[in-house]
Amino acid sequence: MSRVMAIDFGMRRIGVAVSDPLRIMAQGLETINWNGVDYEYALDRLSQIVKEKEISEIVMGKPSRTDGTISESEEKANLFGQLLEEKVGIRPVYRDERFTTVIASQFLRQTGVSGKNKKKVVDQVAAEIILQEYLDITRA
Repeated sequence: MSRVMAIDFGMRRIGVAVSDPLRIMAQGLETINWNGVDYEYALDRLSQIVKEKEISEIVMGKPSRTDGTISESEEKANLFGQLLEEKVGIRPVYRDERFTTVIASQFLRQTGVSGKNKKKVVDQVAAEIILQEYLDITRA
């Protein structure tokens, strides 16, 4: 079987997680640091991951507002998803990710990770949460 990749999209960092080949467990892979402008850099790195890990499906966090209106962050995530689809030929499946970074931060704090170390991995953990929820729902 092929793997699923999840993306926690942000304008400074993009968290990436991948599933195991059986699509049971999510694992944080890396954080792509980018400046929110150099789309080519971020898209190239994600394209490499898609090839290296034999990704067949992409789940992307969608930063929806609680009132249902579309935010600037959501518009940028949608644009990034379209560009990623053009680059790798896989249409992302969007999942609500409103509280994943908060949950990831709380988890890291509880496990004793803080400061610079937390900043390096919080987006990966958020992507891992997005992916694990998706894997659990699609397996049921």
